[in-house]
Amino acid sequence: MASVSSRPSNGLSAPESSTVPSPQQISAQRSIASPDAISPRIPAANTAQIIKLQHHLEGHRGQRFILVIQDFPDPDALSSAWAFQLIAAQYEIQCEIVYAGTLSHQENIALVKLTGLPAKRWGPQMLKDIDLSDYQGCVLVDSQGTNSQLMPLVQEADIPVVVIIDHHSQQEEVEAENAFVDIRPGSRSTATILTEYLQGGTLDFNSSNPTHVKCATALMHGLRSDTINLLQAQEAEFMAAAYLSRIYDAQLLNAVLQSARSKRVMEVIERSLQNRVVQNNFSLAGVGYLRYEERDAIPQAADFLATEENVHTALVYGIVHDRANDIELVIGSLRTNKLTLDPDEFLKDSLGMDGAGRYYGGGRDMAGGFEIPVGFLTGCNDQAEYTKLKWEVFDRQLKQKFFRLINPDHRVVHS
Repeated sequence: MASVSSRPSNGLSAPESSTVPSPQQISAQRSIASPDAISPRIPAANTAQIIKLQHHLEGHRGQRFILVIQDFPDPDALSSAWAFQLIAAQYEIQCEIVYAGTLSHQENIALVKLTGLPAKRWGPQMLKDIDLSDYQGCVLVDSQGTNSQLMPLVQEADIPVVVIIDHHSQQEEVEAENAFVDIRPGSRSTATILTEYLQGGTLDFNSSNPTHVKCATALMHGLRSDTINLLQAQEAEFMAAAYLSRIYDAQLLNAVLQSARSKRVMEVIERSLQNRVVQNNFSLAGVGYLRYEERDAIPQAADFLATEENVHTALVYGIVHDRANDIELVIGSLRTNKLTLDPDEFLKDSLGMDGAGRYYGGGRDMAGGFEIPVGFLTGCNDQAEYTKLKWEVFDRQLKQKFFRLINPDHRVVHS
C-alpha cells in the first residue's frame, strides 16, 4: 500500500495567451479563488490548501464520488461531509454520503431528521448487493478509512481515494497517491477545517439559502460536540464558530440538543451506576450485553459517570452484538477532565494491540474509545450460564488491565 500523499492531482495549467479560453477554463477561473481573495485571518498554509482543493475538484469536474464516513457517525463527521458535498457540487461533482453502521445517539438522529442531512445508511443487505462501478472516486471525511466496513468494498472495486480530510493523527497507510490530503491533528474538529474552506470562498455560503443555514447549524453542532461545548476550542474553532454564527439557526440547534434520551439509554446509564468501581478517582463500569443499535449508550454513560464528585475519569464498556454480521465486540468509552491524562496513551498502554499491530484503543483530548473483537467466543448467547461466564471473563480481564495502570498495587480484581 502506498502512503498518504498530499500531492494534488490534476492541477490546472494556465492557458496560453494566444488561445481563446474554453468554457471549462472560464468556469475554473471563476471557481478558484486567488490567495488575496481569501480572508487574511486564514493562515497562509491553510490558504494554500484551499486553493489546492479547488484545483483538485476542478480536475474531477462532473464525476461521481462515494463519500465514506465512520460506521457510527458523530456530528463532526456528518456536518463536515455535508459541507464537502455542497462544495463539490460547485464543480458538478455528485457526492453520496454513506455509512455502514447506524445512528444510535439521540442527538445524531435528531440532527439528521431536523436538518434533512443527506447521509445514507448502507445496511448489511445493501452491502451484499451494492454496485460501486458508477463511482469514480472515494472521499474520506473525519476518517482515514480505518473505521468503516465500506472501505474493503471500495478497495475491491478499485475506486481511488481522491480526498482525505481529517483532524485525527495519521493512521495506517491508505492508497492515495494522487489524492488531496488535509490531515490536521492539531485541529480540534474536522468541522473547523470545512468551515475554513467555506470562509475561503469555496462556496457562497450565506443565510439566505435554507440548505446553507441547516448545514451551518450542523457544523456548529459538530464544533461544539468535538470540543465539549468549545471548552477545548482553540483560536481556529472560535474563528469558525464566529463565522457560522452569522448563518446558523440557533433554535434549530437547540432542538437538536434537547432531543430526549431513550428509555434504553437511561437503563444503560442506571446499570453503569450500579456496576461502577471507583479507585484513585477513576470510575470503571461494565454494562453487560447491548444490541448493535444501542452502542452509543456507552459513551453517554461514560459522560454521566465522569460528573460524579471525586471522579476525574470514567470508563464504561460492554459487549455489543451485531446480529446482522454475527459478530460481537467489546466496546468501551473513556471520558476525563484530568488535564494530565492522555486518553490515547492510557488506552494503548492498557489494552495493547492485535496480531496485525493495530491498537485496540485510542483517543484525543479528554476522550477515547476501544473495540476488541470477541472472536472465537462469539455467539451461544441463548445459553444463560455460558453468556454470564463469558461476560465475567471479559469484565475481569478489562478491570485487570485498567487497574494495572490506575492502581499498580491492585493485583486481583473480584467481581
